[in-house]
Amino acid sequence: MQYSELKEKSLKELQDLLLEYKAELFSLRFKNATRQLDQVHKIDLIKKDIARTLTAINVKKLEQKSPKMSNNKKEETNKGDK
Repeated sequence: MQYSELKEKSLKELQDLLLEYKAELFSLRFKNATRQLDQVHKIDLIKKDIARTLTAINVKKLEQKSPKMSNNKKEETNKGDK
């Protein structure tokens, strides 16, 4: 899943998605250990999805803690562009 899609989800949805990804990773690792997994590259893809989801969760938590800081950063980047 793309990061832009993850940014639109709520914190609860992201946490549920993270649990699904972790369960899928466990399943893939188990299949790989028993030599039943043909597409080993899927493990890497799921790990990247987990990392993207964790990043989105951390950004959401930071925005909830300090909404002023996220607005200031946006203003600073806009000033730098001019």
